Amino acid sequence: MQPSRDIHRLIEIMAALRDPVGGCPWDLEQTFASIAPFTIEEAYEVADAIERGETDDLRDELGDLLLQVVFHARMAEEAELFDFGGVVEAITAKLIRRHPHVFGNADSLDSAGVKALWGRIKADEKHKRVEARASAGLPPEPATGALGRVPLALPALSRALKLQEKAAKVGFDWNDVRAVLAKLREEIVEVEAELGGGASEALSDEVGDLLFALVNLARHLEVDPETALRAANAKFTRRFAHIEHRLAESGRGPEGADLEEMEALWIEAKGLERIGR
Repeated sequence: MQPSRDIHRLIEIMAALRDPVGGCPWDLEQTFASIAPFTIEEAYEVADAIERGETDDLRDELGDLLLQVVFHARMAEEAELFDFGGVVEAITAKLIRRHPHVFGNADSLDSAGVKALWGRIKADEKHKRVEARASAGLPPEPATGALGRVPLALPALSRALKLQEKAAKVGFDWNDVRAVLAKLREEIVEVEAELGGGASEALSDEVGDLLFALVNLARHLEVDPETALRAANAKFTRRFAHIEHRLAESGRGPEGADLEEMEALWIEAKGLERIGR
């Protein structure tokens, strides 16, 4: 096997890895469920490469993510469910169907108009799925409600945002961000009330409510909470690295400094960021 720019070579390599006779034992042991965590991990590594601005890494990470698609498709083909070609056909059909303003005769739209159009098209797709199941003599899909199609496997922060967006579409939402702020203050008070209670389960429950309210605030402010928290993580990492560097100048580490000294160095790091150093 030689490297290639042809997607068919990647499909061939994956087939060889899954060959029951000469394939890789680890690859042969995998299932949809066992590979799913790796699929999620690879998507995050793509996002990480983008945030770091490393285009070579981005190329490699996109390759790793593509491998996940090919891996799942190969297992599906072995089970006679679908193959990689079916995956490509499904997504190309969806893209064409959901972009009549590009591939059809619909009028040109701005971004808001496109989002509204997608909503109508998705509703029509759902209606057609229901009709198709009925025509095939299949029972209707279980009722899922407004929140039923939000994937359980999403990171909790992203899933909270999706749940809130779905609920807002059916009118379950505040109209004023000040109401969200009031709810946030309410949740903080409830966390404080549990601090002396000694019940870790109750405290965990209240902290969860507080985090959910924070996501709601971010949504109302049109801030993506996942992106905002990732940026905060990067900022914390950068400033803590400054503390470690400054302490290392005197031959010490964080464990050899008190909180007051580290707080002073933290403030120093913030000041250097403000002046662009």
